Parts: sequence; C-alpha cells; structure tokens
Amino acid sequence: MTSVVFRETRLSLTAIINSLFTKQYHVPKAKYLSGVIRSLSPLETVFFGLCGFLVLLSTLLVLERINTMLLVEIPTHGGTLEEGVVGSPRFVNPLLAIGDADRDLTMLIYSGLMRAEPDGALVPDLAQSYTISEDGRTYTFTLRNDATFHDGTKVTADDVLFTIAKAQDAALKSPKRANWDGVTVIKNTEQQIVFMLEQPYSPFLENTTLGILPKHLWKDIDIEEFPFSAYNTHAVGSGPFRVKKINRDSSGIPESYTLVPFKNFVHGAPYIDKLVVKFYPTEEMLLEAYRHSKIDSINSVTPESAQKLKEQGNRVLFSPLPRIFAVFFNQNQAQIFTHEEVRRALALAIDKEKIITDVLSGYGVPIDGPIPSDLLETSAARREQVKVTPEATTPEENATTTPAEDPRITKARKVLLDNGWKFDDTLGIMVKKSGKGNAVLSFSLATSNAPELKATAQIIKEAWEKLGGSVELKIFETGDLNQNVIRPRKFDALLFGEVVGRDLDLYAFWHSSQMSDPGLNIALYANITSDKLLEGVRATSDKNERMKKYHAFLDEIKFDQPAIFLYSPDFVYLIPEKIHGVKLGKITAPSERFLGIDTWYIETEHVWQIFHNEVTQSQ
Repeated sequence: MTSVVFRETRLSLTAIINSLFTKQYHVPKAKYLSGVIRSLSPLETVFFGLCGFLVLLSTLLVLERINTMLLVEIPTHGGTLEEGVVGSPRFVNPLLAIGDADRDLTMLIYSGLMRAEPDGALVPDLAQSYTISEDGRTYTFTLRNDATFHDGTKVTADDVLFTIAKAQDAALKSPKRANWDGVTVIKNTEQQIVFMLEQPYSPFLENTTLGILPKHLWKDIDIEEFPFSAYNTHAVGSGPFRVKKINRDSSGIPESYTLVPFKNFVHGAPYIDKLVVKFYPTEEMLLEAYRHSKIDSINSVTPESAQKLKEQGNRVLFSPLPRIFAVFFNQNQAQIFTHEEVRRALALAIDKEKIITDVLSGYGVPIDGPIPSDLLETSAARREQVKVTPEATTPEENATTTPAEDPRITKARKVLLDNGWKFDDTLGIMVKKSGKGNAVLSFSLATSNAPELKATAQIIKEAWEKLGGSVELKIFETGDLNQNVIRPRKFDALLFGEVVGRDLDLYAFWHSSQMSDPGLNIALYANITSDKLLEGVRATSDKNERMKKYHAFLDEIKFDQPAIFLYSPDFVYLIPEKIHGVKLGKITAPSERFLGIDTWYIETEHVWQIFHNEVTQSQ
C-alpha cells in the first residue's frame, strides 16, 4: 500500500515539474506596456522612475563595493627619481671605485656572485647556488644560466676568473686587493667557479659581493691603461640599472648620469623607469639644489642640516652604520696613558649624550665597546637600550663639589684623587708625584677637520680640562692625518672612526700583528687572550660561537681600556614621499642605500586579489 502511494506521489510531482517546463508564458507586448505607462499620472511616473533609479544606483554601488573589496594595490613600472650626490665619478668600476659617486653608480650598475639584502643577509645574485667545504677553505659557486651583462652577453665563470685576477694584480692597486690575497681561483666549467683559501675565513662570503666585469670588453686593455679606459665611465655591468646617457660640462666632467632599468636583471627589472644621479662639488650646492627642488633625494649631509630639513617637513630616513668613533690612546708616545686610572678617569668625564645631541642632532647612539650595538643585539629598541646616564655619586662626593658641576667630572676626579693625583694650583692641572718623577695630566688630542669631529673634540677637551687636564687640540686635513699622523702612529690621543663592516671582522683593528702600518691597530693594543679570540672568530662559521668569542673579547677590551668608545653614527637619507618600498636596513656605506632599489616604486595599479595571488605564486 505504501509503495503505491509513494509511486503515485512521485508521478504527481513529475507531472507538475513537466508542466512548469512545458507551459508557455506570455510576456506582455511592448504596446501593452507602453499603454500601462501612459495610464500613469505624472506623479506616479515620477515616483516609479525614482524607484527605478534608486534600484539601479544601489545595484551599481553594491557592485562597486564588491569590486573594491576584491582589488589590491600593487607596484607598477614608471616614474623618475633624481638623486643628488657630492663629488664626481671617476671610476665606475668595482675594482677601482674610491669616492661616494663612484660607489653609488657601481652599486647600481654592477652585480656580484652574492649580494646583501637590506636586512644584512647575503643571498645569491649572479650565483644560482654555492657550497662551502667542511674545513671552511673551499667555496664553490654555480652561476645562473639566465645572467647576462647589459650588452646581452652571457655571464660565465671566465668573467669571474678575470675580475678576481685583476683584483689580485698588484699593478692595478685595487682597493679590493686585500680581500683576495692568498685566494686561489679555479674554473670548473663555464658555469662553475671555485675559490680556495689558505685558511678558514668566515667573513669570506662578503667578498663575493664584488661586482663582476665583462671580460669580453676589458680583456684587451693593459693593466696600465685600466684606470684610463672609457668603460670606467660608460660602465657595462649586470646590475639593476644600465647607463643610458651621461651629461658633461664644458670640461668633460660628468654632471649627471641617466640610468634606466635593465630588463634582464636576474631579480627582475626595477619598477622606477628612470634614475638620474646628479653631481655637486660641495654639500652647500647639494643642499641648495635640494631646496629648489632640482633633485628629489640626498644623503650623507651633516646631522644639523638633516635635522633642519626634517623640521621643515621633509622625509628623513636613517639607519645605523657599522662604524665606531673613539679616542685611541698611544701609550708608546704618551706615557701618561700607561696609568690605568688616567684612562678610566678620562672615560668617565666624557658626556656621550651631549655629543649625540649637540653634534649629531640625535642621529647616532653612544657605545661602550668596539662593536656597534646593532651588530650584537637584535632588539629593535636599540636607542632605548644603549642610552648613557650619568653614573651615580655618593653624598661624600657631592660634598666636595659645587652643585653645578657635572657628576661625571666628580666621579672621574675621585678616581684620580684615590690614586695619588692632586691638583697643582701653580700649574693649574692634576699632578701625580712619585720617586720616578712627576706625572702631569697634559697631552694632545689629534683629529681631522671634519665638522663633527672638530665639534666632538672640543666637547671632550672642555670635559678633560674641567677634570684638571691640559689638552692641546691638533686638527689636520684628512689626507694629512692619515699620512703623517696615523700611519707613523705620531699622536698622543686620536679621535678617529673605524668602519667595522657587516662581516664583523675586528682582526685588523685589534690584533697585535696589526700594530704597524698598514695594519689598523691604531691603539697599539697587545693582548694574547684577545689575539686568540680574534683568530678563533675568523676560523669558525658558527654564528653563536663567533658571538661568544666576541663577547669574551669585549670583556678584555673593557678591562684594558685601550680607547674610549664614544658613538656609532646613523646614515641619514632624505627621500621624497613618492618613493615606496625603501628599506635601508643594515648598510655599511652610503652606496648600500641602493641594495633593494629593484623593489622601490613610484607608480601603482589596482588588480583583483586572485590575480595578484597567482602572480605572487608564480614568482
């Protein structure tokens, strides 16, 4: 019975469905509809018209809202950036670049086996991949198959072999020669090159960021003619930009370079369609051009100028530089510094925050050792962590000084008094009497004529004289300072800076074997424990182990105090709001602001999210 009812019900439903799909529906004819419309009163016509308009408008608004929700803004190609630089290019060549203009253009035009990312990481560039042997002495690089120079010629192992051979040639006098001393280079195949080191050297990978020259253009140029080749100006590399035009003045000196994206750049053509680099003889002329909007961006101006421009509403980016500035003691020439209490007292007397504020306009951080804090710490709050505060004084100490005196001076003076020093009213300085003769707190402080260093030296001199010292400032031209003061080590105390670099190799600055020129151990520091730690750092590639050794090395430096470490400066970059995607990150030199320039952009477009995801996944 149940099955019969079910069957009948199913037949009924079938009949209904068939009826729906087979029935003929008659839409009113246009004549009938027009008649209906004519029958409406004027008020009814307006009302129904308004309703129809509102329905249409609502539908369009909903569709537009849905479309907006599905769209994302992405970079696209276009736009121009005009950059101003102090100086004029002479050697747009990775082996010969010596000035900021040279290095800026070299960074834009050339690429190496590896390249640094803005975050400091080293990643393959012209290389597809690389391997390092277990003993840390052999590095094998495989080149990309799609890497070409700007003229379309493929990049091969021969180009790498040629470039390194020229770097190693003493006759060329390349600034990069020291990086390649003792390195044997072997070509395995057209796409594979091998570097063999005499001993493990963990920072070696950094050396492979050297720009590669196209052998086919340079191979017939004698080493004596290398510096005079036209390719030093009309450079051909494999980097993100290529040279389109060079404007020169009446003397033939380049006034500007116009660069355009290299379409076959291995990481993709840059978004910015045109990059114009303009050159100015002085910072004053650079700033004048910037104020009159003749250029969009500038860098490396004085902190004071940067701060004024920031206060006027200009966009200022800054990034910590791996550089340290310190006062180095020459205990061989000035015996006064052999007294441990003198070195300690002089360090306590200096107001580092005053230097940061008054000289650097806040663009820097105080330091207490030979390694910038950013290279040892990962915290983003670096400025809050390394702020220097006056050391506390006891009530007894405060009782011996006037209320207006800096507590640093009070603390420093107590160190001297506790170790037998007294203030000589006749001489007007601190003196320590002993059976071996009197020690007098009198010495000279040498530095360069750079405005920041002169101002810093003056602050230090004033602090030390309040302490009871007699300090003679000696200001030198940079070239004169290097040649006649630093190289022969003819100074008592020296206010100077050192570029630590991304690879964090302090061997040249602090190992006892580097005390004589051309070594850079200007503090003439000798410590067996420190030597072993620095040697160990070079021999290990384990980052954690390297950091342990460096921290142990810092303990030795803190105990011996061969120098007073003052500050680490910031790199300052003024760049327009129209430029997006800029990440300065960890740069070691001004030219490295361009490390990620292939991802900078000016123009944008809107696409549906689904298409953007497909493009991203394909990349």
